[in-house]
Amino acid sequence: MEKSTLAERRAALLHAGAQVSRNITSILDPDVLLAQTVDIICETFGFYYAGVFLLDETGEWAVLRAGRGEAGAAMIAEEHKLRVGGLSMIGAATGRNKALIALDVGDEPVHFKNPHLPLTRSEMALPLAIGDRVIGALTVQSVEEAAFSEDDITALQAMADQLAVALHNARLYTENARLLAQATRRARLLMAAADVGKGVTSILDLDKLLHRMVDIICEAYGFYYAGVFLLDPTGTWAVLRAGRGEAGAAMVAEGHKLQVGGFSMIGASIAERRARIALDVGAEAVFFKNPHLPLTRSEMALPLVVGAGAQARVIGAVTVQSVEAAAFSDEDISSLQAMADQLAIALNNAHLLRELEAAHAELVRTKTFEAIASATTEAIHWIGNKALPITVSVQRLREDLENLCGVDPDALESIREDLQLIEASARLIVQVKDHLIGPAREYKPAPAMIEDVLKDTVRVVGIPAALIDYAIASDVPLGIVDTTQLSRAFRYVLQNALEATENVAAPHIHVEMAPFEEKGVLYVATRISDNGPGIPEADMQKIWVSFYTTRGAKHPGLGLPACVQILKQIDGKITARNLPEGGVVFELLVPAFVWTEAESAASLPTGKRFLLVDDNDVWSRFIAQVLVEARNTVVRAVGGEINYADFDVIIVDEVLHEADSVALLKGIAKAGAAGKTLVVASSVRVERMMDLLRCGVRDVVLKPYTRGALADKLR
Repeated sequence: MEKSTLAERRAALLHAGAQVSRNITSILDPDVLLAQTVDIICETFGFYYAGVFLLDETGEWAVLRAGRGEAGAAMIAEEHKLRVGGLSMIGAATGRNKALIALDVGDEPVHFKNPHLPLTRSEMALPLAIGDRVIGALTVQSVEEAAFSEDDITALQAMADQLAVALHNARLYTENARLLAQATRRARLLMAAADVGKGVTSILDLDKLLHRMVDIICEAYGFYYAGVFLLDPTGTWAVLRAGRGEAGAAMVAEGHKLQVGGFSMIGASIAERRARIALDVGAEAVFFKNPHLPLTRSEMALPLVVGAGAQARVIGAVTVQSVEAAAFSDEDISSLQAMADQLAIALNNAHLLRELEAAHAELVRTKTFEAIASATTEAIHWIGNKALPITVSVQRLREDLENLCGVDPDALESIREDLQLIEASARLIVQVKDHLIGPAREYKPAPAMIEDVLKDTVRVVGIPAALIDYAIASDVPLGIVDTTQLSRAFRYVLQNALEATENVAAPHIHVEMAPFEEKGVLYVATRISDNGPGIPEADMQKIWVSFYTTRGAKHPGLGLPACVQILKQIDGKITARNLPEGGVVFELLVPAFVWTEAESAASLPTGKRFLLVDDNDVWSRFIAQVLVEARNTVVRAVGGEINYADFDVIIVDEVLHEADSVALLKGIAKAGAAGKTLVVASSVRVERMMDLLRCGVRDVVLKPYTRGALADKLR
């Protein structure tokens, strides 16, 4: 080579080396750095091709990261790679950490014949190393044999060394930038967690707290959407209570809910009590495709759990969604779960606070009613005692008036009218006393069929069958109650329902009865609802106060306060609430009876013939079954021609739907069978008992609802 040409080439090499050095100091993106380096090498040296390989994470493969021209672009697209230490120039250079030169590739045993570079005649592979650690290699190829001079080799090796240092520095810069971004993100997450913590302690409004949390999550993490679901009272559905943005507001307005354990991330998270993460929702079997959130690519569902171990309880879940696939880092998951745990505690505390406030309100209400009832009872008792003699005095005055002589007839009639008014007022006072003092009389608890007591009361009140329907569960237990008192409570509530539906076009009363457990105590729950106008919410707490009424002056307002006293005596309770569709429902809770061996093993008479005069109702079926099991003969009849002499014992229910019990008893007495007749009633009413006793029967007793009680009545 001529001296002038050699000098020019050396100057070009120096220029290329300086240009590579400038790239090293000015370009921090490794991909841009590598692409410009191969271009400078090819343009400066006039070589056919140059490429840069970097080792993968395993250290087993050298992967092409930059290549000159269309051939380089094609190989990168194909993810071209060569095995370290394999049968290629690059493989040998990276495996030995040594430069290799093939002056004629056809004679080189380790040359890789590349279909993308068919014109290569000579090749040089220079390792990229930091100290003794190889990170890749530089390949330079020419269409000429023996294309590399000593100056080329020296300059290219210097460039390779510079490039290795530059790549190492770029990696350090990238790693530092990643660590800085990670630290910045952690700081942002800590601030978000602090905001949630402040919200938990400072925001008392539950809806505000939930909406604030979803906003914090989306703002701090840059996520597409976040929402909070809470379980409904049945535990079957997770209901959206707060959601980010317009999509969240629309779903909350629609009452959006997902089934627990169903085909959704939220449902699965709650059912399994663990976080669920979908890095690509398209491949997730339990992902719910939500039309309000069409851009979701990855989702995380975190359960809201309170308590620990066996006491752990799921109350809902948080959903976080991103428009990117695999959007959640380990730090995101741990910090979001910490936030979810904070929120669960806050929600549980809010729930406990509401329960405490409700219990306090109930306690205040109960104590208030007790105080009012106690004061009213004492006052009415005193007034009633004073009023009772008035009726006797009125009767004596009437008798004295009849014996007076010479009195003006008009004046006499006027006095009679005055006495009538006095007597009516005195009787009203006594009646009020009976309403209020009646529930406070001696309590006689006994096992009872609540269904039978209710239906007897319905007949006594006179409610037509077309006006009322029943939904009675098959597993209703006996209650433990004074049936006379319970009948009074049922009567007051049923009369209220009748009055509430007086002006309704199609009046209706619905009765439900079922077992009900509350705080470990089993009750018989009776719910009596009507389709009337309901009770104004402002009056809902006042209806339990004596003398308060919404029905006008003709109603004394004593029935519902008496119900409170009756249910309180048996450790039950009565509540009322308006129905969404209109009307009001009263719920009466009666403690359930616990069976004993004595009740089940009581001794009954055997070999007797019983006539059971009753409708085909729950009580008569029970009595017939028990008597037959004791090897007796039982005939049921309501009216018709009956030879009473054929029976040893006659049992008559005083409340009959298909016949008149008074007429039947008169017929029994006329046949001379009154002495073996037992009249039973679910409640004792003095006036009714007097009517029945006048028929000649020996006694009227409360119905037996157990084998033991029946045995006592038949002794």
